[in-house]
Amino acid sequence: MLAGIASPRGLIRAGRALFDRWPNRCAVCHAGTRGAAARICDDCLTRFAPNVPRCERCALQRPDGVTVCGSCLRNPPPWSRAVVACDYAYPWDGLLNALKFHDAIDLAAPLAQRLALALQRRAPSPPVELLVPVPLAAARLRERGYNQAALLSRQLARELDLRTEPQWLLRTSDTPHQTALPRAARLTNLRGAFAVEPLALAALRDRHVALVDDVMTTGATAAELTRVLYAAGAASVQVWAVARTPG
Repeated sequence: MLAGIASPRGLIRAGRALFDRWPNRCAVCHAGTRGAAARICDDCLTRFAPNVPRCERCALQRPDGVTVCGSCLRNPPPWSRAVVACDYAYPWDGLLNALKFHDAIDLAAPLAQRLALALQRRAPSPPVELLVPVPLAAARLRERGYNQAALLSRQLARELDLRTEPQWLLRTSDTPHQTALPRAARLTNLRGAFAVEPLALAALRDRHVALVDDVMTTGATAAELTRVLYAAGAASVQVWAVARTPG
């Protein structure tokens, strides 16, 4: 059945094609779901996506009653607000890796729905006018074939009836992966790596923007992009991600 598939990427796509013959199976536990659109079953959502209190600035878990954690009070991040749906842990880490590296683009919709629900649960905030996904370098985009942040941003825009602009942010250099670097190096690795599309500068000015990504780790990428957006004239910047690496 798999004859003629010459590459590991081809094997992955063939395996997903076989799995997608049963699209009404939960992507986590493989139990039956309510329909093809429900890629994560209600039991798994209840078990693995609890609503927990988080710092409004860094989105790390915090005790009840604490709006902003001590670290953010001492050293506030450049963005105005951060919202995530869950911790980067089982099963979300596997689902996000499948979306990012293994062509599981069918997971973009249910993951974006989790983020939309998290946004609805949080306290009201300044209104966001448009979404901008974290960009990929051109070489990585060609290799992968898609930008997972852009897929999530498109789905989230549909959920929230917002506008998304996947071409407004540019990655101008292909820097080393952040996960391979110590914390101090992460803070300087991305300097000068991003820019705003020149044709979008006028439209971006005085707009309230949300930066969309799949995973927020140290916040170094979000911080650099926030600085770029403010330098281009954005009125405010929030950071929205599906998952947050626990502190």
